[in-house]
Amino acid sequence: MKKPKWVVEKEQAKKAARAETVWLFGLHAVRDALVNPRREKLRLIVTPNAQAKLAEAIAEAGMEPELADPRKFTAPIDPASVHQGAALEVKPLDWGQLVDVCIGETSNPRVLLLDRVTDPHNVGAILRSAEVLGASAVIAPRHHSAPETGALAKTASGALERQPYLRVRNLADAIVELKNMGYLTLGLDGEGEVTLEEALEGHRDRPVALVLGAEGPGLRERTRETVDRLVRIDAAGGFGSLNVSNAAAIALYASQRG
Repeated sequence: MKKPKWVVEKEQAKKAARAETVWLFGLHAVRDALVNPRREKLRLIVTPNAQAKLAEAIAEAGMEPELADPRKFTAPIDPASVHQGAALEVKPLDWGQLVDVCIGETSNPRVLLLDRVTDPHNVGAILRSAEVLGASAVIAPRHHSAPETGALAKTASGALERQPYLRVRNLADAIVELKNMGYLTLGLDGEGEVTLEEALEGHRDRPVALVLGAEGPGLRERTRETVDRLVRIDAAGGFGSLNVSNAAAIALYASQRG
């Protein structure tokens, strides 16, 4: 019996995911990946200078690096990348299911959901803020979002190794799942009827999910309809807008339990 098309496509997607690898670059990103026991490491290319700087991490990872001439760096990455003489091929991290990271030991979990935020530099900066400000996870759809890349990892400055970054099939379904876990779901929108602080009033004891859209398009209609409330971050003078990574940092800070 011939398999249905959707079954074949699902199997092909799983096979492609198993074969997928990522090249990380830059001293911070490579060092943190080397010492991360969750990270499957495949191939390390370094210049002699980078090898000396990463000596402890290389020893901890138990890897045998390939030495490269600094004038002809052989790693298959964009030649314009600021690699600092270090590149590491790895498998993408697997953080498990939504429930695995969104229900934890913290009494006031907060998560960020990104609706079509595709710029790896923005996502890297968001991961960094999420780690510093204690978010439980950053969640994005599998399609129309930034995948793990060297550029994302370098901007995250090591946060990619420690801050859960989940890619889900459907963002609206993830919002509903978070609601069922008890999360208050708030979509950030310049036209939100209340401020973030007003929406949190009386709910500081609840877990909070903050949903941010891409700069320009903002939140999709289905996302807007699915969240509990649309909220805004007031700007001085009532005008202006924030970069999505700055908005994420401000929202995380403002949603901390007082």
